[in-house]
Amino acid sequence: MLSPKRVKYRKQMRGRMRGYSKGGTTVAFGEYGLKSIDRGWISNRQIEAARVAMTRKIKRGGKVWINVFPDKPVTQKPAETRMGSGKGNPEHWVAVVKPGRVMFELAGVSEDLAREAMRLAGHKLPVKTKFVEREDR
Repeated sequence: MLSPKRVKYRKQMRGRMRGYSKGGTTVAFGEYGLKSIDRGWISNRQIEAARVAMTRKIKRGGKVWINVFPDKPVTQKPAETRMGSGKGNPEHWVAVVKPGRVMFELAGVSEDLAREAMRLAGHKLPVKTKFVEREDR
């Protein structure tokens, strides 16, 4: 699973996800991309599940790029613990995704295969997505 090797602070505040994606809004590396329409947190497990779904569909052809990285720790208190006594321990990592962010890219396969692979990957993610193509073709 994806997770940072080390971080400056072990616990982070939840934050707000206002506005639209600041960067990473165009297909930069591949020919096709999967763009987010919603905002949300994508966990390292969901990113891995989407990657596996895409690579299985394209059957070792083409190349896949992952443009999001889970660098935000999500804490959770143990089950059946009383309120208070501080913040819980980091349980997993998430990537903050805003509308307009291209999360996955794909190259070296036909458009219909890429479209189907991205559709399968999109089903693994908690945000609405759309298929986009590179613009400078």
